[in-house]
Amino acid sequence: MGKENGTLSEYEPLLKDFKEPGQVHQIKVPGKTLLMAVWAACIGGTFQYGYNVSIINAPTKAVQTFINETWSERYGDEIPEQLLTFLWSSIVSIFTIGGLIGASVGGTLAIRFGRKGTLLFNNSFALLAALLMGMSYYASAFELLILGRFLSGVNAGVGICVQPLYLGEIAPRALRGAMAMGTSIFITGGILTGQVMGLTELLGKEGYWPLLLSTTCIPALLQLLILPWFPESPRYLLIDRGDDSACNLALKQLHGGENYHGEREDMERERASATGVKPLKPWELFTDKTLRWPLFTIITISIAQQLNGINAIYFYAEYVFAEAGIPFEKIPYATVGTGACECLTALTCGLLIDSLGRRVLIIGGYLLMSLWCICFTITLTFQNLSSGMPYLSMACVFAFILSFGLGPGGVTTILITELFTQTARPAAYMIGGSVKWLSFFFIGMVFPFIVNGLHQFCFLVFFVVCCVVATVIFFVVPETKNKTFLEIQNEFHRRKRTAGSDPLMPTSL
Repeated sequence: MGKENGTLSEYEPLLKDFKEPGQVHQIKVPGKTLLMAVWAACIGGTFQYGYNVSIINAPTKAVQTFINETWSERYGDEIPEQLLTFLWSSIVSIFTIGGLIGASVGGTLAIRFGRKGTLLFNNSFALLAALLMGMSYYASAFELLILGRFLSGVNAGVGICVQPLYLGEIAPRALRGAMAMGTSIFITGGILTGQVMGLTELLGKEGYWPLLLSTTCIPALLQLLILPWFPESPRYLLIDRGDDSACNLALKQLHGGENYHGEREDMERERASATGVKPLKPWELFTDKTLRWPLFTIITISIAQQLNGINAIYFYAEYVFAEAGIPFEKIPYATVGTGACECLTALTCGLLIDSLGRRVLIIGGYLLMSLWCICFTITLTFQNLSSGMPYLSMACVFAFILSFGLGPGGVTTILITELFTQTARPAAYMIGGSVKWLSFFFIGMVFPFIVNGLHQFCFLVFFVVCCVVATVIFFVVPETKNKTFLEIQNEFHRRKRTAGSDPLMPTSL
């Protein structure tokens, strides 16, 4: 972890000029450099994830036609229907496998090459993926689509692991929540951009699909051009590399020459607490008793973020819009409305998170989602009873998306940053990211069977999930707003001592 750092007492000469905790001047408004650094990190990070998730929907029929034509050219016969479905499913789902692999190695890369270095290197996957998918049509090789989607998944997996890590470490304590919301804002922005690009007026026409899929190179090129102008994570430079001068330069560039002392004090205390401790491996988190509560929390909220029903809402959205009387050719525009709705709530969450706190937003979000699950089940059940029911169903769709974006969609990633200190944080992101991708893959495989078996009553399952997660967060997760990482860690330790005998709480993992 770089050179030995010594004990806290060795840093007292450096710390004596700082103000006492609680008196440190806190930055209330982010500077232009900090905002641009967030933008540069996100455009090639989680934006790519959202963009790749959404752009694959528009060319479904065109790509299936391409596969059929390619098969006919090769073998002189039409492709069997089941094989066509399998190949299309592979193109869509291989993205998830790539994401799992990317999330599994993202933390290790972030330790070895740094947060910024890993984000820059990660763009090589996106550029190669764009080249392969763009050339697949001209090479008459649908296999290139599968490989390209896999590499896009690796890129998204690394990005969704490392980019929030970078944002959480460059942001000042008072703005950590708002800056880290860049992750959610750019995911939803990527989804919305992909939906817009897939409209027939732009690149949604049948012959344009190779160009549409290859546009993933644009965010990668933008990040390669812009991110090098911004510094590496100051925490990584100080705690992992032991480079004091580079840390000071990074802090001055990000926070201003007069506003960085409080953050430097927090980092010095965290560095002192990590003396002689190397960055932990993911499996070491499971054996560390002091990390059981935070680990239990991130696993729970990461699973819940995929299994809370948001995917089911999007699945039912087109059906609900059609039942409400929206013409078939206009439904894509209504779907863009759902993306815009989620993007708007992510922005709203970013404005509220450092004033209301994390607990209020995430618990309130899950409780509201529970309510809309019940309402949506009722409106779908009595869809044909009244002409107004489809419109109530539409209202439930947008209300559910608003509740998700305002709470779980934005706060989950921030908590993973805040519940761990520097030595454990990369491993925690690897675990949280892997759990998310596995849950994503699981819901993709199981959800069609749930819908076929339970129909609209599948939302009762999501109702239970939302209620359980809200209850767990209420009893387990402390408020992290405006606290240092060490203060949050100590809060968990206090809760463990006071509630360790509670049979409802985990004693081991």
